[in-house]
Amino acid sequence: MNYFFNFEKIAYLSGNKPEGCILCLIKDSSDKVQNLVVHESAYSLISLNMYPYNPGHLMVFPKRHLIDLRRLSSEERQDIDQLICLSMDVLDETHAPAAYNIGCNMGLPAGASIEHLHYHIVPRYHREIGIAEIFAGKRVLVENPFETQKKLIKAFAAKAEKKQN
Repeated sequence: MNYFFNFEKIAYLSGNKPEGCILCLIKDSSDKVQNLVVHESAYSLISLNMYPYNPGHLMVFPKRHLIDLRRLSSEERQDIDQLICLSMDVLDETHAPAAYNIGCNMGLPAGASIEHLHYHIVPRYHREIGIAEIFAGKRVLVENPFETQKKLIKAFAAKAEKKQN
């Protein structure tokens, strides 16, 4: 499916990617990739998806480069579980979705375009399908991911501050 918002995904999927693991580059704050991180914990990061399915589409991934979720330490697994729940709490406040799709594609043949374990959190809304999707096979994103990032960074920071108090 093509996007009205970002036509660069075709180039990305056909190999126009920076050398190295994209999520490791994000973790290392490399200037080779766009940094859409909205929250960080001891073991994991939460980032907006560069090619979102819906506004607020997040990815949660371990800082340690892993491909198989069975290789997560118990601390990493617990951390990721907590961040998935935190992400939904924040998205409930900022985007008010009706539901969520949460999933993990482990490996390229399973549909992952990045060989680094990551979980997708996709907010879902009533009546998502629009005329562009029906006739053109395209999705219209109603929110710029960079604006979403600003909004979510504030919301995650507020949640973290509230938790500490």
